[in-house]
Amino acid sequence: MTLRVGVFSAKSYDESIFTSLSQHDDISLRFLPMALDAQTAQLCSEYDAVCVFVNDNISKPVIEALHQCGVKHIALRCAGFNNIDMQAATHYGIAVSRVPAYGPEAVAEHAIALMLTLNRKIHKAYNRVKEGNFELSGLMGFTLHNKTAGIIGTGRIGAATARILSGFGCQVLCYDPYPDEALKEAGVNYVTLDTLLEASHIVSLHCPLSEDTYHLINRETIAKMRDGVMLINTSRGGLVDTSAVIQGLKNRKIGYLGLDVYEMESELFFKDHSEQIIDDDVFERLATFHNVIITGHQGFFTQEALSQIAATTLENLRDFNKGKPDPSRFLSG
Repeated sequence: MTLRVGVFSAKSYDESIFTSLSQHDDISLRFLPMALDAQTAQLCSEYDAVCVFVNDNISKPVIEALHQCGVKHIALRCAGFNNIDMQAATHYGIAVSRVPAYGPEAVAEHAIALMLTLNRKIHKAYNRVKEGNFELSGLMGFTLHNKTAGIIGTGRIGAATARILSGFGCQVLCYDPYPDEALKEAGVNYVTLDTLLEASHIVSLHCPLSEDTYHLINRETIAKMRDGVMLINTSRGGLVDTSAVIQGLKNRKIGYLGLDVYEMESELFFKDHSEQIIDDDVFERLATFHNVIITGHQGFFTQEALSQIAATTLENLRDFNKGKPDPSRFLSG
């Protein structure tokens, strides 16, 4: 039986990679540029499954519409699943799968790139040299060696980031309710969240978004950080209270901010707004700070990671079609 799949929020690179890996499958993919939401879900009667990305809206009304259309499987081509109502999916008997790991080094390396760029002000130096300005004033950074870096969340990506920073000679502190024994054996110290915030020159977020982690970075936790701290978020925008971060930038508590995610990114990211006026005043305020770098959720965007995402997503679709879902990748409410 051929499984008919609607691939939402699809870009040209998605189509290229998925098509190259699915040529001999009993899977029929239709690539749709629009996001999945309550309106587009009503058009899914011709699909057995849908494939969605990080900013698709898979709330209860969307799941109800998918159920009415006969959709039986939601395949997330990402690790996080905070954008889906799992209770509703379970209630309507719709299977949900995800990609729990897809080359964690890709996101970890992007987090490091943000750290290095902010610290050594590479973005400013690049623009100066392009204009023939070789002045060094205002470009001074700090040496990473012997600095303390705090990793919040030591899943695959957080652990990869910790290993890279250890290679730079940083003292790495970690906070996670479920410590990674391999990291502990490598000399990484697990501490309380307060200890990590108070001691770290760099704080990097690598945890999923849940009720417990929503706005983990807020006015209270920022107040506990070192003055001039570097804050990096390559996980989920909702981990950070953006208004509190803006206040932290204004009062110099936060000296550097690197973001690959943003709480309201679904209205902005993965689209070209270059000829439009962006009416998100909070985002626009963030973008005015000279010590802030924002990238458009591109941490995952390497050839290797995209190939792994596509391969695992297709495997999830095959398993579902054969009635053999892998419990390590399929979720339940």
